[in-house]
Amino acid sequence: MKDQFVIAQISDLHIKAHGKLSYKKVDTLHAFKRCIEHLNQLSPAPDLVAITGDLTDFGRSDEYKAFTDAIASLNLPWVAIAGNHDDRENLRVAYKNQPWQPEQGTFFNWVISDLPIQIIGLDSTVPNKPWGEFCKDQQEWLEQTLSLHPHKPTIILLHHHPFLSGIGHMDQQNLRGIERLECTLKKHPQVQRILCGHLHRFITTTLAGITVCSAPGTSHQVALDFRLDAPAHFSLEPAGMLLHRWNIKHGFTTHYLNLGTPEATYPFYDENGLID
Repeated sequence: MKDQFVIAQISDLHIKAHGKLSYKKVDTLHAFKRCIEHLNQLSPAPDLVAITGDLTDFGRSDEYKAFTDAIASLNLPWVAIAGNHDDRENLRVAYKNQPWQPEQGTFFNWVISDLPIQIIGLDSTVPNKPWGEFCKDQQEWLEQTLSLHPHKPTIILLHHHPFLSGIGHMDQQNLRGIERLECTLKKHPQVQRILCGHLHRFITTTLAGITVCSAPGTSHQVALDFRLDAPAHFSLEPAGMLLHRWNIKHGFTTHYLNLGTPEATYPFYDENGLID
């Protein structure tokens, strides 16, 4: 059993097909391919890439085909959950050969328990709605799943953010049923991280004493604006990803990685000590 495990979290790809731009502005497919290049160059390599929803822009089959063609160049294992821009049935078709893919069920839920940490993919989507929901059926499934490995460090992947970010138009479409989720988490202290997307921003908070991390988008970001009447705008801030490092002695640490920065690194010290 390894004493360390690293997950690279990316989110909100919004892939479009046939060269179309998202919102007539953003080349999301090109941005995703750049993200894959960055992932392939990380050293040491992460153990797993986790995609927290909105793989496509409209859930169309041709968009999933563009995604699968692009991700074929990724040299790392990966998992994914559904976002509100995804289509569950098209997801099942696109990922039918993935070992984590749920073969049946109303929800696109899955669990991986044979790694040093347990990873649960929890489907929060509501068909044709922008908000998410943690309903009683999902609560029953999650509690049963968590009860199988009560002492194994666990991460939950969840697209919709289970908190209020302060960005008004996004908080109108966050997770519904947060109190129900909080009640479940209090019963299962092995859950150490909740990783979400949807917000297109790096945000951290807590729920039931558990750290919640929202990942930035791989292309465009939701504009940061706390005004009550703020418009639903996006910005072209640099794309990013999160690296979640688990260590058997020290638990989890999370690192933000800006994808708009150069790859080169430079020394603090030379043969004379700290460089002056």
